[in-house]
Amino acid sequence: MAMIEEIQALKKERRATILAHNYQIPAVQDIADLAGDSLELSRAAAALDSEVIVFCGVDFMAETAAILSPQKRVVLPVKGAWCPMAHMITPQQLDELKALYPQAAVVCYVNSTAEIKAKSDICCTSANGVQVVESLSEDEVIFVPDRNLAAYVARHTKKKIIPWDGYCYVHDQFTPEMVKAARKLHPQAEVLVHPECRPEVIDLADFVYSTAGMCKHPDINRAREYIIGTEVGMIYRLKKAHPDREFYPLSDEAICQNMKKTTLPDVLRALQTLEPRVVVPEEIAVRARGAIERMLRVKV
Repeated sequence: MAMIEEIQALKKERRATILAHNYQIPAVQDIADLAGDSLELSRAAAALDSEVIVFCGVDFMAETAAILSPQKRVVLPVKGAWCPMAHMITPQQLDELKALYPQAAVVCYVNSTAEIKAKSDICCTSANGVQVVESLSEDEVIFVPDRNLAAYVARHTKKKIIPWDGYCYVHDQFTPEMVKAARKLHPQAEVLVHPECRPEVIDLADFVYSTAGMCKHPDINRAREYIIGTEVGMIYRLKKAHPDREFYPLSDEAICQNMKKTTLPDVLRALQTLEPRVVVPEEIAVRARGAIERMLRVKV
C-alpha cells in the first residue's frame, strides 16, 4: 500500500498519466489511469493534458505514444520490454520487399518499430486491418510484419496481400487441438480469438476480435462463459469488467514474457527518475506520424 500511495503522490507531482496495456500484470493494470490496447492508449496519450506518460507495455507502444505526443515525456518503465514480432523485419528488408513490388502499397501493423512505420504508407491495428486495406487505391498490398494478421485480412479483401513472415509467438502457439480441448472442457462457452492467431485456429472460433473488441463483446452478448484466445493478461481485464461472467484462457501458457516484465517498483522508479525516456528522431517520427494519422482517418 505504501508503494501505491507513493506512486499516486508522484504521479500528481509529475503531472503524469499511467497507461497499461491489457496484457500487463494485475497490479500494474490496477494502478493505471487507463488500461487498453496499444493504439487506444496511444490515442489517449495524445489527448491527455499530462506532461509525462508512463507507458506500461512494450517498446513499439511507447514509441507510438511518443510519435503522437512529441511535446510530452514518454517513459517506458522497463527498457528491456520489447516486442519480438516488431523486430522481425528490418528497414532494409522492407526496402528490398518494396523493390520487388514497386506498385504495392505498404501497410504496417502498429506492432512495428518506428522505422518500419516511417517506411510504410499507412498503419493498421488488429481491429481495422481490413478497412485500412480497402481504403487504398492500390490492388497490391505489402503487409508487415504479421503473417497471421495478413492472412486474416486477405480473407476479407479481393486485393493481393503480400505478407511478411513475422508472427506473435504468443498467438502463433495456439492450435486447433487447443480449441477443441477447451470446448470439451467448457461446452457452453463461446470462443473468442485474436486475429494474430493462425488461420486454422480462427476457423474454429466463434468470434475474432482485437483485445478492445473482446472487452466490448460481453456487453452485447448473452453468453455467460467465454474461452479467450489471446495473452492470459486479458483474462484479468475481462473478469474485472464483467464480474458476472466466466472467462477461461485458451492456454495457461499464453504468456508474453516482455509484457510481464513491468512491476510496481518499475513504475515507481520511472516516476522518480522519468527514465528510461522514449525518444523517436524527428526525421523518423514525422514520416511515421503520417502513416499513423492516415490510418486514423479511415472510417471503421
